[in-house]
Amino acid sequence: MSYSSKSFHITVGNGAAQTAPAHTPVQSTAEVRDVPNSLIAPAPAVPSIASSAMLCELSISQWTGRKKDRRASDDVTRDNHADVGVASVNKKLLGNCAELVAVQKLTGNIRNIHYSMTMPWSDTGMRLVPTAQYFKYHQQMTALQSEWEGLVNQFLTSYDFEIAQAQVKLGDLFDRDEYPTVSALTDKFAFRLSYIPLPDAGDFRVDVGNDAMSQIKSHYEDYYSRQLTNAMNDIWQRTYKALKAMSERLDYTDPDTKKVFRNSLVDNVLDMIELLDVCNVTGDVQMTALKDKLDTALRGVTPDALREDDYLRAETKRAVDDVIAQLPSLDI
Repeated sequence: MSYSSKSFHITVGNGAAQTAPAHTPVQSTAEVRDVPNSLIAPAPAVPSIASSAMLCELSISQWTGRKKDRRASDDVTRDNHADVGVASVNKKLLGNCAELVAVQKLTGNIRNIHYSMTMPWSDTGMRLVPTAQYFKYHQQMTALQSEWEGLVNQFLTSYDFEIAQAQVKLGDLFDRDEYPTVSALTDKFAFRLSYIPLPDAGDFRVDVGNDAMSQIKSHYEDYYSRQLTNAMNDIWQRTYKALKAMSERLDYTDPDTKKVFRNSLVDNVLDMIELLDVCNVTGDVQMTALKDKLDTALRGVTPDALREDDYLRAETKRAVDDVIAQLPSLDI
């Protein structure tokens, strides 16, 4: 069975996958006089955001398998002498169908992974993907899409059988007319992943006159700046959350005050070290410095070592607290 599923991959003219664009250095316009070329330090390579990131949009649609039963809702309202509209009965058309539940759970997991590997950008759902993160992100999302499609096909195959089972489960609430055909149901499932180049303010090409064009560019530059700030602040917020959790769980000195923590406590911080690297699309020197400090502090550290070694645990907490103290002030 086939259903709507599209994944748009950035391609070049021959159809081959395009490699992530290299960071474009920004050359200084300041004049340098009377200084020998051999003594002039090379200008730091600061990536433009348009070449160091792109926008992506993930859209997943699925059948909920739920429907309001108006007759049952009216019965509940009447039997309880309640006002019309205060009670609503929603039924699961297939009960607890394992195949449909599996699709829904994976959909939620995919969205969580999508959010964790990208940065916020707009209220319309578009997210920022650093080019340094693109290949890892695309590989993981493609694998998840394949798994999702497999689960959807399993559900569609079992659909007719599940309807027969639902008649027993729902009793008098069962209404065969509420169930779409397999063909109509197939169209309710779709997985789309799109990549969009991130435009610069200079990309506007509309014939509105110089004054209006200047105003449009100014508005876009303000918007661009706000969205970029929000995206970078999101990384700082996530870093703070992971570090704060580690600091709190490592805060004990003897068996009587020992705190239990899972292995994910360390994994979450290691994941943030990677994100501080690949999501640093502005070349923020503070982000680089704190990433390096965390990398040094956590290198070779394991959850079991933190549980068993009092000195290592204290030193790791000290290093983590030091990084927390140096995080930007974001009302956190």
